[in-house]
Amino acid sequence: MKYLFLFIGIIFFIESGFTQGSTTKSHPSKKEKRLQKKTRRDSVRQAKINQGKIIITPIVAPGYTPELRALVAVGALASFKTNPKDSRIQRSSFPITIAYTSTGAILANATLTSYWLHDKLRINSDFMYKDMPDHYWGIGYDKGYNTEKSDSTTAYTRTWWQFNPQFFYQIHQHYFIGFNLNYTSTKGSKESKGVLEDENYIFYNSRPLNSGLGVIFRYDSRDIPVDARHGFLFDFRSTFYSPKLGGDNKYICYTFDYRHALTLGRQGSTLAWQLKGRFTDGEVPYGEMSQIGTPFDLRGYTWGQYRDRQMLFLLTEYRYVIKKRNNKLSRHSFVTWLAGGKVFFRNITEDYNKWLPNAGIGYRLELQPRMYIRLDFGIGRKTYGFYLNFNQAF
Repeated sequence: MKYLFLFIGIIFFIESGFTQGSTTKSHPSKKEKRLQKKTRRDSVRQAKINQGKIIITPIVAPGYTPELRALVAVGALASFKTNPKDSRIQRSSFPITIAYTSTGAILANATLTSYWLHDKLRINSDFMYKDMPDHYWGIGYDKGYNTEKSDSTTAYTRTWWQFNPQFFYQIHQHYFIGFNLNYTSTKGSKESKGVLEDENYIFYNSRPLNSGLGVIFRYDSRDIPVDARHGFLFDFRSTFYSPKLGGDNKYICYTFDYRHALTLGRQGSTLAWQLKGRFTDGEVPYGEMSQIGTPFDLRGYTWGQYRDRQMLFLLTEYRYVIKKRNNKLSRHSFVTWLAGGKVFFRNITEDYNKWLPNAGIGYRLELQPRMYIRLDFGIGRKTYGFYLNFNQAF
């Protein structure tokens, strides 16, 4: 819990000064000057937003996850309009973070969500990199649940990266077709005895690169995709991986993602839910198995502990933005969620007791309009974790 209190303290430091681009002092005699400066800064920032100019908010904060333990992250949230004169497009966002953890891991993340050509074209992209001491339990629920986590049974070092650009063209209001490229690489080293006994690991660790090309159909009526308060998304994609595209393995991956958001009662009170599945077939490496328990779904589980060819989860989240005394929405909000999911080989109806339950609470601080830094605390079956990320989980 000490990491939670440390994080909250730094969050309020960020809110009071750092994200505004200057340091502040707490001497009471300077309170009025600070308020005047803050008002001017807010006015300048709002003018930039109205003009579609780029805004960059830096961030430094600690965090904690089950697999990474304590960490310190530095980064920035950039937002901009690709065409400042175009009133039909939303502001694009581009958060970047680099983190170092108490386990000696190094991580880097960058996520682009952008809008172009009167919203006829959307370009999204994810880049993630990890070089970290890690654990590999094996494939299937039983391996994830029953294998003891230790230096002799699950420990190894993992170097992993992913680059996933996605292009969407709007053919009709809310309807998009597109394609995605997906390049991933998972390479293990310094394996423990238990990891070296896994057949999938032994076979595919020498074939780390996967290159895929996919087609996408999407319906998206959400008001703000990074912070939906009404509307829904349905995304279906098929991605084909092949040595002909430069990779080492041949398999296919189907995913569907359904998200819905409703405003309840007043603005800032939102009920959102997500149903997502990922299904694979072919020569699927251990690093590309469908996994559950990431910072974007069942928060609280160790990322990578539960993996298999198929995955399905349902997540329901309530989001509540606190109001100011003048009845306007503040920069502070809270969430709570309930979820359940499962990894499986073929038949999802087998072994109902192998569903993974999940619940949690979270805090959001609005850094820019409808763009957040978030802290989540999730619990699951014999596990828990804290998470530090940008924007909503889904």
